[in-house]
Amino acid sequence: MTDGPIRTRQEGAILEVTLDRPKANAIDLITSRIMGETFQAFRDDDSLRVAILRAEGEKFFCPGWDLKAAADGDAVDGDYGVGGFGGLQELPGLNKPVIAAVNGICCGGGLELALSCDLILASENATFALPEIRSGTVADAASCKLPKRIPYHVAMDLLLTGRWFDAEEALRWGLLREVVPQGELLDKAWELARLLETGPPLVYAAIKEVVREAEDMRFQDALNRITKKQFPTVERLYSSEDQLEGARAFAEKRDPVWKGR
Repeated sequence: MTDGPIRTRQEGAILEVTLDRPKANAIDLITSRIMGETFQAFRDDDSLRVAILRAEGEKFFCPGWDLKAAADGDAVDGDYGVGGFGGLQELPGLNKPVIAAVNGICCGGGLELALSCDLILASENATFALPEIRSGTVADAASCKLPKRIPYHVAMDLLLTGRWFDAEEALRWGLLREVVPQGELLDKAWELARLLETGPPLVYAAIKEVVREAEDMRFQDALNRITKKQFPTVERLYSSEDQLEGARAFAEKRDPVWKGR
């Protein structure tokens, strides 16, 4: 798909999703709904295993909500679409890995969008902030997620002050997988995606469901649900051809051939 604010490109089992809304890649209601439809289609397509989320241009990844669109009538509490703001935050059952490739300014809802991905790579020029505090609003998704991702007092500092921080600090606190030279960001994202593409999709699905559901459960309760195969993805995994293939490949000292079934 090449028209509109979202472009997609597929290579093998990898889907690249590009946010392209000049000048700053801010997200309005229409863009959010298109992103939700895009990631819903990715979720439901068995031929796709990994997605990369990137943005066009060198200066902006995404500043979040489009304030100009809001001034023209887009309601802040309007219909963001099937996946919530940006198509990822509330999309149910997304059990495939998503990589964010962050270049330039990533703030507000843009940072929340990146936090909705499973792995984040950033270029050396990437900068981050949650400036909602300065406009009298709440960074709602970040308030829920950030204290669980990084040390509490660091998260509260970023939420309460709205200060900017660079890619090296984000890496230091564990928000990023890697910081790379600006010109190498997309290549690195594809390199990582190709690595994940060769992995076991049913295991990825089980990992994502368990991590998501176990977040608000007691450890023993979550573990019991895993061992009793009470997660749908875990049940599917342990009755699959891929599970047998993994064991056979290990015994035969060869690389497994994953089929996703």
